[in-house]
Amino acid sequence: MKKSGTTTRRGFLIGIGTAAAALVALTAGQSFGVLSALNVFGPRRQDAGPQSLPVNRTADQAKVAARALDPSWRLAVIDGAASREYTREQLLGLAQTDAELPIACIEGWSTDASWRGVRLRDLLASMGAPPDAAVRIMSLEPEGHYRVTTMGPEFAHDPRTLVALEVNGEPLDLDHGYPARIIAPGRPGVLQTKWLSTIEVLR
Repeated sequence: MKKSGTTTRRGFLIGIGTAAAALVALTAGQSFGVLSALNVFGPRRQDAGPQSLPVNRTADQAKVAARALDPSWRLAVIDGAASREYTREQLLGLAQTDAELPIACIEGWSTDASWRGVRLRDLLASMGAPPDAAVRIMSLEPEGHYRVTTMGPEFAHDPRTLVALEVNGEPLDLDHGYPARIIAPGRPGVLQTKWLSTIEVLR
């Protein structure tokens, strides 16, 4: 005859395991499209949002819509005393590169997308920045923990790191970072800066 304590402990562990498995099953839809119908507790659906990509922070929430849509927008690239400014049209006129890269959010969801834009390393090289230079990236956001981020040279000079202008064959939606955003391999979504304002070389 089993002791009641052993039975209770075993039942408790089985209950915990069952609950954990159910939670995984009911949030997996935010990363796996085939399971999206089961995505009861996940905060995002893989295919929901503009251009079939989830959004964890909209332009309205970030308070950038007016500045991002302003025709006078320019992307400033700064290296010490030297600086250049680019309109969106000028960026589109530079050599464009395609990259298949995921957006992986700290909320737990991840989804792949086709990005197109200018290689960050090409913009840096045009300023004479050395290949071991890091960069400071600034968003149009007026506030927030990730308004300013730093990117090490291993990302800044990776040929897949883009100043993205398009996603999935279309101009970036405002909520995905229009007029330009950063997309780089191996970085969490909160560091893939949207609504770019300034890229500064750190020597």
